[in-house]
Amino acid sequence: MRFRDRAHAGRELAGHLRILQEKGTLPDPVVLALPRGGVTVAREVARALGAPLDVLVVRKIGAPFQEEFGVGAIAGDEPPFFDTRALDQLGLNEAELAPIVARERTELHRREQRYRQNRPPAELRGRTAILVDDGLATGSTARAAVRAVRHREPERVVVAAPVCSHEAVELLRGEADDVVCLMRPSPFHAVGLWYEDFEQLTDEDVLQALHGG
Repeated sequence: MRFRDRAHAGRELAGHLRILQEKGTLPDPVVLALPRGGVTVAREVARALGAPLDVLVVRKIGAPFQEEFGVGAIAGDEPPFFDTRALDQLGLNEAELAPIVARERTELHRREQRYRQNRPPAELRGRTAILVDDGLATGSTARAAVRAVRHREPERVVVAAPVCSHEAVELLRGEADDVVCLMRPSPFHAVGLWYEDFEQLTDEDVLQALHGG
């Protein structure tokens, strides 16, 4: 099975989450999209659950020689989260990655300002925070997001995505209160393989999803 696009994946994920909501396991939800890709998916989820939609900007920390290979992530002003196994495998240490972390932190703040448009973050205390992305490959960005959200004192933290690797799900089970994933293909390879249309989103696409209805 492949999803037609992120909106289709979002509707499929929303249907599953709606069932959980009706069972009472997602009380007082707030949907937090991980932009850019997760925003279109999260918009469908928020609509189905009748929940507010907000963003949680997370940036991947890529290896110096291959930026697409994530070795960690940052969220907000929280300390970087590093995948120690990946660092060991590549012979890297945190000090070597400091310039990349600084660069990604700058981009993270730029996106936060652009997407929020001076709106304060959603209140999460005592609520169910549902973190939504378009897919989970290594799980590093989602793990960083969960840790950042915990400081805002939600009652529960749920990670939800249409497609995930088995590894990401198992790692996140130790961080989140629940992990909801529709497909766990093996071999996984990459998130985009499980979408017919996986066009990269722009800042304007994110703003339209968040503020354009």
